Amino acid sequence: MLTAVADRIVLLWGWRRFATAFFAGAVSALAQAPFHAFPLLWLTFPLLVWLIDGATVANASGRLRRVRPGFAIGWWFGFGYFLAGLWWIGGAFLVEAEDFGWMLPFAIVLLPAGLALFYGLATGFARLFWSDDASRILVLAAAFGAAEWLRGHILTGFPWNGLGYAFAANTLQMQAASLIGVEGLAVIAVLVFAAPAMLVGGNRQRLARILLAAVVLLYAGLLLYGGIRLATIEPGVNDTVRLRIVQPSIPQKEKWRPENRERILQTYLELSDRATSPDRLGVVSVTHIIWPEAALPFLLRETPQALAAIAALLPPGTTLVTGATRADPALPGEKRRRYYNSIYVVGHDGTILDAYDKVHLVPFGEYLPFQQTLESIGLQQLTRRRGGFEAGTERSALKIPGAPPADPLICYEIIFPSEVALGDGDPQWMLNVTNDAWYGNTPGPYQHLHQARVRAVEQGVPVVRAANTGISAIIDPLGRVKARLALEISGVIDSELPRAIPATPYKNYGNLPLMVIILGLFLAAITIRVNNKKAFVNHHN
Repeated sequence: MLTAVADRIVLLWGWRRFATAFFAGAVSALAQAPFHAFPLLWLTFPLLVWLIDGATVANASGRLRRVRPGFAIGWWFGFGYFLAGLWWIGGAFLVEAEDFGWMLPFAIVLLPAGLALFYGLATGFARLFWSDDASRILVLAAAFGAAEWLRGHILTGFPWNGLGYAFAANTLQMQAASLIGVEGLAVIAVLVFAAPAMLVGGNRQRLARILLAAVVLLYAGLLLYGGIRLATIEPGVNDTVRLRIVQPSIPQKEKWRPENRERILQTYLELSDRATSPDRLGVVSVTHIIWPEAALPFLLRETPQALAAIAALLPPGTTLVTGATRADPALPGEKRRRYYNSIYVVGHDGTILDAYDKVHLVPFGEYLPFQQTLESIGLQQLTRRRGGFEAGTERSALKIPGAPPADPLICYEIIFPSEVALGDGDPQWMLNVTNDAWYGNTPGPYQHLHQARVRAVEQGVPVVRAANTGISAIIDPLGRVKARLALEISGVIDSELPRAIPATPYKNYGNLPLMVIILGLFLAAITIRVNNKKAFVNHHN
């Protein structure tokens, strides 16, 4: 039966082939948060393999012509995958629909179309080394691993919803990220989920059985590793650091109206001092209060009455860490001030003790490529900040009195595996402040939280996440959510800070194992191909 299905897929032609690829990609998106339906990939990835099997051109000469059909299959698969997984980004253009609504269809279609190019490159490149036996799965896995790495780095990168997150759908499977990171898990995902296709194609069934057994053992080994890790590692907590995360759930449309400034400040102050239990009587029961990204709709450093209100709130020994907009004076010869998306550490007397400026800004959200040129024709980024935000110059640990050094990550900075925990000071936890109110009650905030969980596993350090509308959470270094506030709920989380665990292999070696795995898979596939040719020649001599 499997062979009959494969034969029908291989023989598809024209629009039916591309529609099947698009459908397989769209269904694959259900493996991401909040659905985590990863078993579907055991259906969609064999489909992709069989579609590539049929992606040939009669009498093709030249490498480009041989690559083109494979590229088209990967692009349509990727377009379906990213369109179904990222449609929610359109919500950001509806916050001020009168100004940005016209851009919504372009954003929803163009971003997935662009990201799909990486999957097209993966399948097109794999098609160059394609064979009719099970070794083609090795080539496909290596190509997708390389494509996912490229997607996270080219043009500032956008590694959202990588295939590795689909494999890391649950806490057990997630533990493998401590070894090879989420980009390494993308390779594992293709190997594991495309494995059924090894049972079909070619006449080298012994090779298929060997490779299939190897993949099954690999998958079982990673599950065993995850189980042992979860059963034997208990991070514990730093009970001298008593956190309060504030989630005010302020709608994005309301946040920047001038008449709401005082009310928003009062909301933060009241939530920060709210009694939640006999043991948590407000600010007197906590040591650190965390407010989300750009919490207050004004320049905190330049608003002395707000700093005075914060000083009146905080007792001695209690520190506020808050997202904030920061501004530098205009440079000589310039009219505009420079604005930064920042984090402030505020002492109990209202003094700003430390600050971090966001380094990795969001294109079209916080700045425009070719800013002055595009502004001159009337375009603006979503934050409507004339001139855009400036990027910080370096990553560094945030120094917070009474707490270990923290790795500050603003909004989507936490989705970049190679950029976390790079600052001086050996950070013992990651502080992720964000504002996902732009996207409402959609899969976006759930996907963002899931990626934060995988960062914790990769680095072996906890994540403290403060989000305006949610999902705020305390995540331990094994990726387990110890406390959370649901989406669009106003409230607080009170918790001790989980402790970090010893450095993981991924933290020590980064993507070096990924590169070794990709190279090893390509070499293995090429070796199998060469040996098959030799065997064929010897058989006919």
